[in-house]
Amino acid sequence: MKLLKCVFGLFLSVLVITTQSYSQSFNQEEYLVGTWLGKLKFQTTELRLVIRVEMKDGKLSALLDSPDQGTKDIPISEIKLKADSVFVTSTLIGGKFDGLFFKDSLKIAGIWKQGGGSFPLELRKVDKVEGPKRPQEPKPPFGYNTEDIEFDNVKAGIKLAGTFTYPKEGSDFPAVVMISGSGGQDRDELAFNHKPFLVIADHLTKNGIAVLRFDDRGIGKSKGVFAGATTKDFAEDVLAAVEYLKTRKEIDKKKIGLIGHSEGGIIAPMIASENQDISFIVLLAGPGIAGDELILKQAQLIMETEGQKQEAINNSMNTNRKLYELAKSDADTSVINTKTKEYIHEFYLTLSEEDKKTMPPEERFAQRQQKIISSPWFRYFLKYDPRPALEKVKCPVLALNGEKDIQVPPKENLSAIEEALKKGGNKKYKVIEFPGLNHIFQPCTTCSISEYAKIEETFSPMVLGIMTDWIIEIIK
Repeated sequence: MKLLKCVFGLFLSVLVITTQSYSQSFNQEEYLVGTWLGKLKFQTTELRLVIRVEMKDGKLSALLDSPDQGTKDIPISEIKLKADSVFVTSTLIGGKFDGLFFKDSLKIAGIWKQGGGSFPLELRKVDKVEGPKRPQEPKPPFGYNTEDIEFDNVKAGIKLAGTFTYPKEGSDFPAVVMISGSGGQDRDELAFNHKPFLVIADHLTKNGIAVLRFDDRGIGKSKGVFAGATTKDFAEDVLAAVEYLKTRKEIDKKKIGLIGHSEGGIIAPMIASENQDISFIVLLAGPGIAGDELILKQAQLIMETEGQKQEAINNSMNTNRKLYELAKSDADTSVINTKTKEYIHEFYLTLSEEDKKTMPPEERFAQRQQKIISSPWFRYFLKYDPRPALEKVKCPVLALNGEKDIQVPPKENLSAIEEALKKGGNKKYKVIEFPGLNHIFQPCTTCSISEYAKIEETFSPMVLGIMTDWIIEIIK
């Protein structure tokens, strides 16, 4: 989903650090230039952090990378040296690192503070940082045609950009539009250094199916503004992509389908229920229950997977329920902000002193929640129930989910999807739960979100095969 992006979007936040002094004297600037690598551990999450230091026009400058999140070139606004310590600040992410030099062992040791929590961080000088292994990621030259294209969402007045791939030989190809999950996604649905849409598009195109995947509005090369848009707005963008496919002479206009992942699995039936031009849909970890119910279940499973205590989970869930009811109401922003601040204060009263050390200051946390709760996307998503649209879908449907998915759990969602399709009289559907796979269809061990980046496989070859075979059979 876009993992409350809804989780799918872990983000790098701010940090601060203090350290002791170190007496050995040496040329600090010369020593500091280079690449520094460390690991930040938070609960069950372990992320590599990289600080790349250069000397430009006689002054030190630096950039910050988070390789396991696929984030590069975060600006360092200030880097200072004092005695045997280095002080690094990134205004963009609200982060600060103060570390102590250990020249002989080529390391800088300190404390990284994030959101009120303090985390030891040791940086070591390295020649290079190895990128994650992604054996499935296709590399050019490709055995098919690939075009960077643009198309218009006339209703919204924006131009969207994407990639269109189709076989080199033949004509009248079946085609699909890929629909990403929640949060701002590029055409490859890049997350945790994986590009699942690129892998899927490559496999489908090699098997005779054309694919259009595109950057969300306001993301990558697409125009428009992402903030403030709702699931309904994103559906309009997908409809514009379908209209673009109809203009392509290579495509059989009677064989255009949709493949939606996570929130995209809501959008696909939303469109298919009202558009007879859609010949089939594939739901990859698509929700089948209402947004508020889904996000509550998701939050619970994430906390359980992280090993949090039951009392802490209960307190969080109680607060979430109140916040979500507030977001679903017709209250205006001022009321939402006041109530959110009240609920967050009540939640902080339940925290132990130890727990408070891992949390941001209450005021800052409340402000963050106010922004989320009052956002148009969140309020729309919480209230949206996909079942009525699913009941109206008459085209063939393939609904797939991983057994270990903690973001869109299969037990609740696959059963709801199947029940809705049955209720609507659709007999051309197939529902499959895949053992041992997570939200992005990877074989997992802990199956936590933090594990996504550590798994080399991007998307299960078995699922790719089943999805491709089903589409080929459906469009015969």
